[in-house]
Amino acid sequence: MLEYNEIVERKYVVLDGEPYEVLTSHVFRKQQRKPVNAVKLKNLITGKVAERSFHVSEKVEEADISTKEIKYLYTNKDVFWFCEAGDPSKRFEIEEKILGNGSQFLKPNSLVPALIFDEKIIGVKVPIKIDLKVTEAFPAVKGDTAKGGNKQVKVETGAYVTVPMFVKEGDVIRVNTESGEYTDRVN
Repeated sequence: MLEYNEIVERKYVVLDGEPYEVLTSHVFRKQQRKPVNAVKLKNLITGKVAERSFHVSEKVEEADISTKEIKYLYTNKDVFWFCEAGDPSKRFEIEEKILGNGSQFLKPNSLVPALIFDEKIIGVKVPIKIDLKVTEAFPAVKGDTAKGGNKQVKVETGAYVTVPMFVKEGDVIRVNTESGEYTDRVN
């Protein structure tokens, strides 16, 4: 059981029988009142985000979430196919809504940890930064910086990323999977 002030970012809790990830938490006190923890929670099954306040007297159960390595195989019609890391014959599908925004940056045959709650996969932890090769990039045109000096490129997974003008086809770039933004070029 977690006390009200132990409910912090990156913790998993169970409310009403469903697992939640704590996105933000802020403990504050208004005038002479007792402290309150204002928390933003993401439901790991439905993906909905809700806000809730926990008071001093409240306790919440910590979720028993385990992880298991799984291998991403391919995507077909918004269905992502995976297999167990050691046994490629045990294939299963995971819907895009469970994977979240980082799914567009997954490379085939990459190993990722799956989050398991009650013996059911409820999510996949995509690495925060992934190195991807640029497959399509228009050449930079001299004097074309009136738009801010950025351009759209296509990476090897099929996703589009906004990058600076100096990035060209064949370069390897590092992308933040949470925001979908370019971070730097890899040599």
